[in-house]
Amino acid sequence: MNYATMPEASLWQAFKQSDAQALSEIYERFVNELYNYGYHFVMDAAQVQDAIQDVFADLWRTREQLSDTTSIKYYLFCCLRRRLVRLRETDARTTLWVEDGQHDPHTESAEHVMIKVEESVQQMKRLQQAIATLPFRQQEVIRLRFYDDFSWAEIAGILQINEQSVRNLVQRAVLKLRTIC
Repeated sequence: MNYATMPEASLWQAFKQSDAQALSEIYERFVNELYNYGYHFVMDAAQVQDAIQDVFADLWRTREQLSDTTSIKYYLFCCLRRRLVRLRETDARTTLWVEDGQHDPHTESAEHVMIKVEESVQQMKRLQQAIATLPFRQQEVIRLRFYDDFSWAEIAGILQINEQSVRNLVQRAVLKLRTIC
């Protein structure tokens, strides 16, 4: 059985039926995205990694009682967010966003590429600084929508608010970012 090409619904069913390889594949597919999402909650890499491990340990322990899901990523993000919110409530830490700028140097001169990279880095720093000034909830919706590519409905489910509230938060955040940048 090739787990790497298995559709999510089938993979989830195999996992729920105590298939450890299915759990391993779920972990491999989503661990990096979970880490990136979790890191904006707490600036402690070890704490994020521990939270992710706890989520997967809980999943394995309760696998037979879990309901079906059409999006494993959505389910995992919800679980990780709940765990990190609980951690955050007991251990208040500041939020930090870290993202890398990327470029494509295939056809440009070295000087031109260096200038573009420096401009991109400066622009990214300005954006990161501007995002850091937003209230946490607005930072979170920006992250989920534009960095993690969740739909409005999925973000509403993760944050446990209605979809219109998500849209309003994003709109307010984008307007504020436009005035700052």
